[in-house]
Amino acid sequence: MAIKITDDCINCEACEPECPNQAIYPPEEFWKFSDGTTMKDDKERDKGMSDLFFYIATEKCTECVGFHEEPQCAAVCPVDCCVDDEDNVESNSELLSKKEKLHSE
Repeated sequence: MAIKITDDCINCEACEPECPNQAIYPPEEFWKFSDGTTMKDDKERDKGMSDLFFYIATEKCTECVGFHEEPQCAAVCPVDCCVDDEDNVESNSELLSKKEKLHSE
């Protein structure tokens, strides 16, 4: 299951540097697969769920599987707004496969 950022976000930026996939973006930025990964795709993608707070690019979120024991964004969030995204449920093996795709080298 991917992680999402709720509208309780205070834009403190604590989560952004913790993501091993660089899947967390400020509201004004578009995301790219090539940001923080070995993928060469530089096409900008749609912005996240809100124009007001940070968001997680679901396609890049691996819940830190293969990197850490728990999602680092949730671990450092001071207001507990990094939560499971019930609309994007993935198994551990699917998350590991996604990690390998993002970091193939």
